[in-house]
Amino acid sequence: MILGRVVGTVVATQKDEKLQGTKLLVVQQLDMELTPKSAYLIAVDTVGAGYGEVVLCVTGSSARFTKFTKDKPVDAAVMAIVDQLEVEGEVRYSKHQGT
Repeated sequence: MILGRVVGTVVATQKDEKLQGTKLLVVQQLDMELTPKSAYLIAVDTVGAGYGEVVLCVTGSSARFTKFTKDKPVDAAVMAIVDQLEVEGEVRYSKHQGT
């Protein structure tokens, strides 16, 4: 899984018919301190994520294991919105505390 932050969207009016109705998000990858990396991915949103939210993404064949992406030409999917990130007993991110 990849930790990232939603930083934008992709609008594509012409796309594979199996992708009709999907929302495509630009996700910037983060390290465990939530420091942005220089890597980005375009992921199909399966959970209703929005701009600025910290999310978990899966890539490769795992991206096609959600109910929403099954049998679709998807290589990356947002499959969770992070509420809290704790590493070695330290809360590094809490959605509800704004950290």
